[in-house]
Amino acid sequence: MANDNQKVAILTDQTDQAFIEPTKQVNDQNDINKFITSEAYNRLTRFIELLNESVVNKKISEPCFVSELVQKVIDSLNILMSWIDEIPPLPTSQRFGNKAFRSWVARLEQVCHNFINSIAKKIEIALFIFVIILQNASIIHQDILPPQFHDSIIELTPYFTGGFGNATRIDYGSGHELSFVAWLCCMHLMGLFQEQDYSALVLRVFTKYLDLVRRLQNVYMLEPAGSRGVWGLDDHQFLSYYWGSAQLQDHKRLKPKSILSEELVNKYSSDYIYFGCIKYIREVKKGPFHEHSPLLYDISEVPNWTKVNSGLMKMYIAEVLKKFPIVQHFVFGSLLPFKPVIERRVADQ
Repeated sequence: MANDNQKVAILTDQTDQAFIEPTKQVNDQNDINKFITSEAYNRLTRFIELLNESVVNKKISEPCFVSELVQKVIDSLNILMSWIDEIPPLPTSQRFGNKAFRSWVARLEQVCHNFINSIAKKIEIALFIFVIILQNASIIHQDILPPQFHDSIIELTPYFTGGFGNATRIDYGSGHELSFVAWLCCMHLMGLFQEQDYSALVLRVFTKYLDLVRRLQNVYMLEPAGSRGVWGLDDHQFLSYYWGSAQLQDHKRLKPKSILSEELVNKYSSDYIYFGCIKYIREVKKGPFHEHSPLLYDISEVPNWTKVNSGLMKMYIAEVLKKFPIVQHFVFGSLLPFKPVIERRVADQ
């Protein structure tokens, strides 16, 4: 891994460049090989690692710096949460795929003017860019962004709108989680998020995002996208376990095997993302834990959280970033370009 100075050097202000509409580049397995040697891969994995380092031994309930920009992101997620109550699921006998989810997604493209005018007037970059209809972005962003960011909306929007599931397939998975994190990464690359924001991006923004997508999954019965069933880590998430294990790195009482105790899981689920994930699994899946979640059960046998954390990053690369069914949907622009990496580094592979 590159040292800290090298990592931060990559994630610096990129606003002097020309922004473009991101496009798909991964069409077959050969393109996966290009992706893992690309600048996009390098920047994404560095960003993910930076956030991981920022939450080592930190509880969700601990105070952390929350900037105006971070708070606006949280507020926007709360608004999206409220829409679920306003758009109830339709009567259906299907196990997965309530079509009301399409109405929820459609609203993202219908309310942009009101949101931007009333909420995002005075901030440097509009936090509701994700609700802007792509074909109207060139007009609307002139009113909400300062001159140096006017061209960025065309590039940022697809990452956010791709972060909550697919309206056509009515599904959600780790690829959508990746898209949301890519959105955060892009704003970091533009200099909008600073190092002081790292902890809040995980402990405030990402936890709020988890609350939202879990409600979407439950209310609209979103099908797991690309799930490997019992042989996968989780039907929907992955980074929640990676960052969650960092929180627990030197915990004196809680060990990886502690997830097998329902009492401990319930007690600590609000403070530790990893335990929150286990609690959610126990709520939505029936039967013995070792049967419906054998991989998580096996990970509980690892002796310490440091090994769990490093192993999960390797697994994330292997099971998400190197998987064609997931990465084929990812889009690439100027901030996360498909071109070969500028500065090579030794990745955890």
